[in-house]
Amino acid sequence: MPALEAKRTLVKSPPEIWAEVSDAGALARHLGEFGEIRITRTQPESVVEWEGDLASGCVRLEASGWGTKVTLTAEPVAAEPEPDPQPEPEPAPEPPAKVSWWSRFRRRRDVAEAPAPGPEPEPAPAPAPRIEPERAQAALTSVLDTLGAAHHRPFSRP
Repeated sequence: MPALEAKRTLVKSPPEIWAEVSDAGALARHLGEFGEIRITRTQPESVVEWEGDLASGCVRLEASGWGTKVTLTAEPVAAEPEPDPQPEPEPAPEPPAKVSWWSRFRRRRDVAEAPAPGPEPEPAPAPAPRIEPERAQAALTSVLDTLGAAHHRPFSRP
């Protein structure tokens, strides 16, 4: 699946946005749609690479004329293909035994004391969860909306 991308120029300074995206807790709040988020690598004031349960990606910051150009990318984790269950080959039938007078009585006893069935096969592991591309794109756009929103009321006094 191709990487998803969302770009926007936000009217905030790079240090303001960097404070939000470089903190693991704040980034996890923004990117909660992708599962538990871990920051894997950073370049000060410009790039944060992250990894989640459902996707991985990066946040790039570039200074722009009136603010900061923010580019979010996410590459959903591909679900592992389910392995085809291979049926176990059935054992070859045993050749018929020579029937004697005593074996007829033993055979009845053997049928009555049938062996227990073998162990049941283990269930296949559940496939890895996936995120739909539309939902992932909406999550990236929502992050940009949240980062660009003012967190205070303008012209208000405390």
